[in-house]
Order: sequence, then structure tokens, then C-alpha cells
Amino acid sequence: MKSNGIFSNVIDKRIECRGRACSDMTEQAQSPKGLIPFIMRAVLLMLLTMIIPLYTAAAETAGDVDFSIRFFDRRIYYVEGDPIYIQVTITNNSPATYRFKLADERVFSLDFDVKTVSNRSLEPADMLVRKRTQYQQIFFREIAVESGESFSFVEDLRNYVNLKEPGSLVVKAWLYPELFRSGIIRTAALGGGSPPAAASGMLESKRLSLSIRPSVIIGPDGIPLEMDVATNAVLVRERLAPDQVIEYMLTARQKSQWEKFFLYLDLETMMSQDAVRQRKWITESEEGRRRMIEQYRRELQSDVRDGTISVIPTGFTIERTQYNSFEGTVTVLEKFRNDNNNTFTELKRYTYSVRLKDNIWTIAGYSVVNLGTE
Repeated sequence: MKSNGIFSNVIDKRIECRGRACSDMTEQAQSPKGLIPFIMRAVLLMLLTMIIPLYTAAAETAGDVDFSIRFFDRRIYYVEGDPIYIQVTITNNSPATYRFKLADERVFSLDFDVKTVSNRSLEPADMLVRKRTQYQQIFFREIAVESGESFSFVEDLRNYVNLKEPGSLVVKAWLYPELFRSGIIRTAALGGGSPPAAASGMLESKRLSLSIRPSVIIGPDGIPLEMDVATNAVLVRERLAPDQVIEYMLTARQKSQWEKFFLYLDLETMMSQDAVRQRKWITESEEGRRRMIEQYRRELQSDVRDGTISVIPTGFTIERTQYNSFEGTVTVLEKFRNDNNNTFTELKRYTYSVRLKDNIWTIAGYSVVNLGTE
């Protein structure tokens, strides 16, 4: 048989390898009806030869891609409260470029499974079910992560899972590189469960522990009451003497108990000492003032510069307490380690201003004097 072109060559090789069965196949290939199926088989064989190595390389690359999750701004989370932001990171540890599709509606690229300690999956959020069950076009962009690089984005966990009950939970995430398909929808999207392992190329994260507390209790001034992290009990201001209030605050800071640290701080009065904030406070509504207090609270918690009230002292001694029926001062000698080797200690004298508010002594401000080192 003479070969004319690439398809004939393929037919010749297939005939040679089949031995005695070649005679029948040769007759089929020579006939007009048998030539077309042979050509189609040859083309299919060539395509498979080209595609299979590509899938193998993609699978190997995906195996070297790390998919991780963490809290974007970890705080105390409540059943009904602020968003729970999760940072999703894809890190390419392979030598090749890793590509995946990222949908504008992230629910078609990402999935979360949240379980209780008894291994019960929580129900999906209503928004998640609604978006995945309605007919719509899915817009996406292709992300290319080069070798050694990472790509991150942030999602609100409440958009994926219905967090109705308090308790300890375990969070896991999945990434769909080729977007969400109804064939690989996880059972949880319709009532709880995990995605099937057969989902091609799907990336899975490690577990993340999450604690959801009961709904916050709003105080008479509209500001949520403080909760004891250890017992979940509501912290109530007691009628302590001025020096006891300062000791309570400093001890809480040494133990990193933020909820107790803020208990006796009069944030409104402390904030009003800033002229810019005071002018803004006057023009704000009640809701705006609550937001200002919450923002100022976050600033104090993150501001650990030298000389601020949030710096953790290694030790302190209350030197003097002076007060009348309405206000007073408490002077405290505080010590701070100033280097990693603990070779010397800084001494600072803090003078705290206290005021009587609703028969409770609260901290209204402070000043600092540097005394050198020892």
C-alpha cells in the first residue's frame, strides 16, 4: 500500500502493528467507505497524544500550588454582627505559571464548608443558593500566578454560610479553577456537606478555627456591653476606687484582655481631647457618633507606640491618688522592656485623669513623663 500524506502514514503504521488482521483493515482503508473512519481515528489519536501531556502537566502544577485561608482582621465575632472577612491566598510553588478563572461573582470561584465540633455542616447562606440557582451569565477573568508569586483576595464568610448559632466551628475552603459547575456543586450548597473529590483541579485549604459568640447585648447608651472572653459573661462596671480602676485596667492590659482593658475607659471624653474629633463629634448623628467611638477604640487597640496607653508594662506601682467628689488623678510608675535582650528597662510616670460618671470612676485621659532607664 502506498502512502499519500500524513493520514496514510498513520494508517500504514496501524496496519503493520496488527499483523494478520491487516488484510481486512487494508481492504476497508482502500474502499471509499472505510477511508473516512480511518482518517477520523487517526486525527483523534493525534489529538489525544497532544492533549494528555497537557493535562498531566496541569495536574502536576496544581499539586505544587498552595491554597490557604486566614482571618483578614481577626476580632471577636458574634452571631449577628460585622462581616467575617477571610483572606484567600493562592501561592504558586511550581516552576510553571498557574492559571485559573476568577468570577466577578466570587461564589462561582470559591466555596466554604463550615462544620460544628460534632461534624455537622452549617446551612449555606440564602444569597449563595439564590445566585447559584438562578439563570445568569458568569463573567470572569483569567488570573496568571507566576512561579514564586501569590494572589490574594478577601471574602465575607457570611455570604457563603448561614451563621445562626454561637459555638466553636471549623472552616475549610475550596477554589474552583475552572469555575463552579452544577456537576461539582457541593452538597452543602443544597443543604450541607463537602464537595466531591472528583472535582477536577479543585484546590482545598487547611482548616481554620472560628468562634462565634452570642448576639451582643446593647447597653442603655446604645453601645454594646463588654463580654468576658473566658466566661462569655457580661462585664459590668463596678464602684471601684480611682486607684483600683487604674490597677484593673493595667492588669487587663498585661494579660491582653482587651474587653477588660476598655471597660473603664471613657472613650468619648478621651476622644474629645482631640480638637478635630471634637468638631466632628458635634456635627455627627447618634449613629455617626457610635461609629466614631468604635473607630477610636480600634485605633487604641492597634496603637502600641512608645508612650501610649496601649503599651504593655512589665510592672507598675501606684504612687499617689488624689480625688474629690467629681474628679481626680492617679500617678503610676510603669516599667517597660525596651529591647529583645532585656538589658535595660525604661521608666515612665503616667498620670491618669479620672472622673465620676453615673457613680462610677472612669478614665478620662492621661499624660506621660519619661524618667530614663534602669
